Amino acid sequence: MNVVTAIRGGPRAGDREAVLRIVRSSGFFTDAEQQVALELVDERMGKGDASGYRFLFAVIGDETDPVGYACFGPIAGTRSSFDLYWIAVDAAQRGRGVGTALMDAVIREAGAAGATRLYAETSSREQYEPTRRFYESRGFARAALLPDFYAPGDGKLIYWLALESESGQRTSR
Repeated sequence: MNVVTAIRGGPRAGDREAVLRIVRSSGFFTDAEQQVALELVDERMGKGDASGYRFLFAVIGDETDPVGYACFGPIAGTRSSFDLYWIAVDAAQRGRGVGTALMDAVIREAGAAGATRLYAETSSREQYEPTRRFYESRGFARAALLPDFYAPGDGKLIYWLALESESGQRTSR
């Protein structure tokens, strides 16, 4: 059951605290990773579009506090490739369509901004199996495994998704 009633851009005042609450609730991210999430919010709020970071927030009903968010943007030095830097959902809202609604919105927004490829990365640790299944269920293909990237026994998996081109056709894999 999809409970998301709105996807909005941002960030706005108060979203910094929401991002921290969301990433902390996951139990996946270290303190250092949580700080990176906040730094991206700060960068966007300080520089706007010039930061290169785009944010989307999922809200439910009349609530103003987001239950999930995504951060994505163009990859410097590429013609039309975008990175999905973060997509995270409050642990209490998982399995209710929040992540899917956010991913669908990211794909639309990135495509509208001229992206033809969307890249995402995640850990190879067992804890991240649900994340990998989520990407694969959204049509992402595994592109690479970098062994021991994050730490011994913790590789980096890179996924990619072909987005529709201006002609309305998906780019080839």
